[in-house]
Amino acid sequence: MAIKWNSKCEKLNLCIICDPMLDIYGPIAPALLVAKVMVEKKHDVSIISTKISDGVQKFLKTQSLRYIDLNAHTISRGGPPFSWLETWAREAFFDLNSRSFPPQDGIVINFSHTIAVPSTIWYAQGPTTDALKDMQYEFPLRYRFPYEILKSILTFADNRLTRLIASKSKFIIANSKFCASMYEERNIEVHKVIYPPLDCNAFKPTSTHSGDYVLTYFGKETDFCVLKEIGDAGVRIKAFGSKILFKPKKVFGHRNIEFLGEVSDKELVNLYSNALFTLFTFNHEPFGYIPVESMACGTPVLSFNRQGPSETVVNSVTGWLVNTHEEIIRLAVKLWRSGYSSTMRMNARRRALIFDIKDIADEWSQMVEAGRC
Repeated sequence: MAIKWNSKCEKLNLCIICDPMLDIYGPIAPALLVAKVMVEKKHDVSIISTKISDGVQKFLKTQSLRYIDLNAHTISRGGPPFSWLETWAREAFFDLNSRSFPPQDGIVINFSHTIAVPSTIWYAQGPTTDALKDMQYEFPLRYRFPYEILKSILTFADNRLTRLIASKSKFIIANSKFCASMYEERNIEVHKVIYPPLDCNAFKPTSTHSGDYVLTYFGKETDFCVLKEIGDAGVRIKAFGSKILFKPKKVFGHRNIEFLGEVSDKELVNLYSNALFTLFTFNHEPFGYIPVESMACGTPVLSFNRQGPSETVVNSVTGWLVNTHEEIIRLAVKLWRSGYSSTMRMNARRRALIFDIKDIADEWSQMVEAGRC
């Protein structure tokens, strides 16, 4: 489908829809960066979400962003991932979130997979059940068995919700080519791929580089088995993250793995900049901010040659992409012991700049203009 736009754009009313906003990271980050750009372009922007935490509300106020909290009631006690899954189930099975959505004028950009309402643009960041399917092998047995029983029902509900959101959207944008392929397998046309943006003025190399540890991320999609074996081999690892479904004993408390928990952006930039390399092991990742953030700080990335990271990391130029667990363990140990060419750090920074918000903003401006026509 051809998308047309013109260069003149009047002041617009923009509504940006988000999944539960319990923090400002992951799939929420692209929405906030796009909102910031649109405010800078003097458009009127409001954000609507099923749930907005107090901390995020304070952040939105500092950015001069209006917001509406739908206050969707959830009973989950397992942290953000479980709360998100419950919010998704409310819409997938009962259409509860969209029922409380207020009517909107102007351009609506839907960044969520939990609210099915008419929108100008749907930014599709990956089907829920595809993620669950890839992550299931890290589930504890008490969750793996119920998942096997409910898998077909969850898949049916997810496919229904995905098609419903798509049918209500004028344009569909995916956050990576891999992500687009997941929707196209469901016979949903994706009109364009726009990668999630990064503020490369905030994420940039610091003046120091100790290189005495490897950095990694602990999240709901992390492959912990690989990390344990790399730690067993003597590699010193520092890990950060706050969206952990379960805390496997095999890595928490490991003599060579230090878990730092949630860190600020300033602390994270320092961690990236001083790491020898960033190790990104995952089960499912449509895009992956970690590799791009790391490269923006001048630190190459070791990851798997599949899904989102295979589109951002350039093998042997800005990092290393491997196909198996055995390869990633062997190469991590080799890099820890022998290092790599310093030119990779410069290559990594240059590569990250193609994801900078300044360039991605132009793509979004074109899409918003197309949506107005």
